[in-house]
Amino acid sequence: MYKQAAQAYQKTSQVAVSPRELEANLLMKAAARLQLIKDEWGESTLAEKDDALVYNRKLWSILVTSATSEESQLPQDIKNNIASLAVFVFKQTITVMTSDDAEKLNTLISINRAIAEGLRARVETE
Repeated sequence: MYKQAAQAYQKTSQVAVSPRELEANLLMKAAARLQLIKDEWGESTLAEKDDALVYNRKLWSILVTSATSEESQLPQDIKNNIASLAVFVFKQTITVMTSDDAEKLNTLISINRAIAEGLRARVETE
């Protein structure tokens, strides 16, 4: 019974959330995962670090693919900016993966949070 109720709630919440809000939530989730890895860097396994970085990379792959597609109604300059930012995120991810410096996660965490805040601000003003 509990499982059915949880599934029904999940379906309803997915329908009620706008695409921008969903993107913002996913970016915040990725930022939270990265923040946890940063905070627990010494105790985190390589697999845990990799999981958080792979999640973020996959999320950015989906975001950039969606935003830059021909179907996207975003202006071309915004598409270009998102593509450039995604390339930076991918490069920064490689930098983090090849170093043993938790501070290098700060950039990824900040980018995700800033983009999420921007998406949420646009939702509130619409």
